[in-house]
Amino acid sequence: MSETRDNLLAEINLPATSQFPLLDQLDATDNRYIKDLKINVSNALKYATLTEKEALLLALAVSVNQKHEITINSLTELAKTKGASDAEINEIHALTSLLNANNVFYRFKHFVGKEFYNTAPAGIRMSIMMNPVLGKEFFELASLTVSAINGCEMCVKSHEQSVINHGATEARIMDAIRLTAIFKSLIVLL
Repeated sequence: MSETRDNLLAEINLPATSQFPLLDQLDATDNRYIKDLKINVSNALKYATLTEKEALLLALAVSVNQKHEITINSLTELAKTKGASDAEINEIHALTSLLNANNVFYRFKHFVGKEFYNTAPAGIRMSIMMNPVLGKEFFELASLTVSAINGCEMCVKSHEQSVINHGATEARIMDAIRLTAIFKSLIVLL
């Protein structure tokens, strides 16, 4: 095991003794990618447009979306050390669950494109969107990242516009999406 691999795991609050066969195989045979991944993860957690707490909550949303228990637990602990409350962490879980329902529903409507489906009400309760604990702008940003992972074009466009309407910059959105992509790539190896 390399020091780079151990430092990568430390970035996300995982002990060096953890064993991840795919990560360890790459570390043993092509350490270049592990170095890149370590740099990418480190940079993603320190983007200027995101606080450390926000970066960790977005990474947590990726982990929840991917149902990756190990990083859910490690990132939850790490986010709490950066000031995330239980209510905020719970809202990330609820938001990710809700967006999975919405992404399936709206992706279907978009793919089929029939008038009946496009005009029919969603019939999905979404009260957590009305007054989120995370604040409207960050709730929408997290919703955007989950929608991007799940590939719902309608949801991505809608949440991207909503984040901008709530005062975010395109640079902040890009940093959030880049972080999301990097953490999804990391989870593939864990």
